[in-house]
Amino acid sequence: MIATESLGKRYPKVTALDRLSVDITPGVTGLVGANGAGKSTLIKILLGLSPATEGRARVLGLDVATEGAVIRERVGYMPEHDCLPPDVSATEFVVHMARMSGLPPAAARERTADTLRHVGLYEERYRPMGGYSTGMKQRVKLAQALVHDPRLVLLDEPTNGLDPVGRDEMLALIRRVHTDFGISVLVTSHLLGELERTCDHVVVIDGGRLLRSSATSDFTQATGSLAVEVTDTDAHPDGTAALGAALTAAGLAVRAAGGLESGAGYAGAGGGHVLLVDVAGDETYDVVRDAVAGLGLGLVRMEQRRHRIAEVFQPAAGTDFDDANRGSAQKRGTTHAA
Repeated sequence: MIATESLGKRYPKVTALDRLSVDITPGVTGLVGANGAGKSTLIKILLGLSPATEGRARVLGLDVATEGAVIRERVGYMPEHDCLPPDVSATEFVVHMARMSGLPPAAARERTADTLRHVGLYEERYRPMGGYSTGMKQRVKLAQALVHDPRLVLLDEPTNGLDPVGRDEMLALIRRVHTDFGISVLVTSHLLGELERTCDHVVVIDGGRLLRSSATSDFTQATGSLAVEVTDTDAHPDGTAALGAALTAAGLAVRAAGGLESGAGYAGAGGGHVLLVDVAGDETYDVVRDAVAGLGLGLVRMEQRRHRIAEVFQPAAGTDFDDANRGSAQKRGTTHAA
């Protein structure tokens, strides 16, 4: 769907993209990076709206340098910032965008009704958009990106300004764009957890350079750890701490899910309700089961743990993605090789 080769974009004092080479295949792909990493710049180049300083890029087999107009006919784009006219209804706006994409009047109106229904705005379609909530405005922007039935949509920070419920609903819509309609999606975000739940593939950039491009399943591969959660009892008001101490005494390596390591003893007080237990062999499961039963605790879950994408870029507990990236220039080679 997208291929870049040594793509660069330089301004007098800033390098927005630095020899970026990446291939993006059909499906839902997440483009993740801290603010200022070059995500929006890349999208503008892919749409033929901004010329690259060096290198080449192709979208749907078309050269971005010479065929930008054709690319924009076949690709949908959802911009990051609020850009909707407040005194126009969603129907009027999306019909206009469908006409701009080349649809005849009747087809534009039909497609608009179907698309607004898909994004959950059918009942509100005749209201002026100035009275819409942030979530509704984001849905209008998604609708106008889909109305002309593109093969690929580029979504720039589609969950910006949304509350947790709104984020979940938008992510579900994005996933359905591919599963229900077969449209490939490139979605940018600086929130790793969003992409983990939504995307088939994740591309990570920082300072305009590629850090990693992998299938989501490669990021979130299973580890040699068990996630164990137990209930508290009257005898053990902090069941998690009691179990951690028992497992440590039994010779297992135990730590809190928050990342606290178990040194000489279990350091889990206040560390959360989930323990991470390193699996030394099949007998580890028996040791955990017997310890839980011996303490009289209720076992909520015991399952093989999977990495979260954020952990690839968070060497220490409590480090957020932006913090991790501030020092990435020094460790970029190690991260890329991981």
